[in-house]
Amino acid sequence: MTVREFQKQFGIIGSSQELKNIIITIMQVAKSDVSVLLIGESGTGKEVFAKAIHNSSHRASNKLISVNCGAIPENLFESELFGHVKGSYTGAIDNRKGYFELADGGTLFLDEIGEMPYHLQVKLLRAIEYKEFLKVGAETVTKVDVRIIAATNRDLEEEVENKRFRKDLYYRLKSVVIHIPPLRERKSDIDELVFYFLSQYANKNHIEEISITDEAKELLRNYHWPGNVRELKSVIETACALSNDYVITDKLLYKLLRIDTSIQVVGNNLPKLSRNFESRNFEESIEKDSLLPIKAALVEIKKDLIDLKLAIKEIMQRQNSHKVDDDYIHYDEITPIKELEKREILKALNLTKWNKRLTAKLLGINERTLYRKLDEYNIK
Repeated sequence: MTVREFQKQFGIIGSSQELKNIIITIMQVAKSDVSVLLIGESGTGKEVFAKAIHNSSHRASNKLISVNCGAIPENLFESELFGHVKGSYTGAIDNRKGYFELADGGTLFLDEIGEMPYHLQVKLLRAIEYKEFLKVGAETVTKVDVRIIAATNRDLEEEVENKRFRKDLYYRLKSVVIHIPPLRERKSDIDELVFYFLSQYANKNHIEEISITDEAKELLRNYHWPGNVRELKSVIETACALSNDYVITDKLLYKLLRIDTSIQVVGNNLPKLSRNFESRNFEESIEKDSLLPIKAALVEIKKDLIDLKLAIKEIMQRQNSHKVDDDYIHYDEITPIKELEKREILKALNLTKWNKRLTAKLLGINERTLYRKLDEYNIK
């Protein structure tokens, strides 16, 4: 099978040399059971490559189980990964298979492996090395035959040095390491990706044709794409929905990409982007560009909370001095702290359109604490 045939079969778009090198490596390692570690920025399409490895292997007839390690609450992680037996903890009303057992005979894709709790990494290492594990509450081991593909947008060597990731697990996972370059380093793929996303949108929405001007194509080629392929797809889909007569112009894209048209321009009327701006990752770009209104709203919320605390303090002082007049205090106007916390969590969720990671960052808590709060307040 040629590289181009492989791409067509597994939906991998692009013709850059960087992409071809990745596919050649995938074709070489797919037939074995060696562990593969995919390293790349968020939005580069790591899951697409994981699917290609699985579907071109001898395990293709069995399941590929994908797990986002960053989305599992820490207190549930072991149960989600290895399963549990009935009665092993409060709420365990039945025996339950974990992801390892569900992937038996197939492939387990551990996305965002760098987010896995440190104390559980040794159990993962044992499961990978010995192909067996203990379910939560079980007394006998469960044996499985699973291939591991892991992915991360972190520098795991740095995580190991900072004692946030186990060295032995890192070396076990990195049997084959595939670095997926960001879109800004393989810009020759952009035209093909744009055409592919336009065709996808047209087919899905029963549109005969969506066109794009040459100026718009040039703008897309020269943009820095902090969110990589995922951002490009989102921009194309949004542009299709907002375009007049299904023609995508550079004027429309300037608005969607939040490019200031008043800054210095070079070449084909394209904005000159600073090196610092080009090097920002997607989350930093979101935080600085699109979350400014959210930050302003949160500042106001913080001021309201400070005023509330001062009011409560004043009331407590009055109570302690026995000078409180019950008629003076309107108790029905006092909101319990838990209700305030729930309210602010909901505000932040709505402001970020329920993006858990950004919500946790805005609230100043880690993501697992946010998930615990969502369970505690029954926020769904």
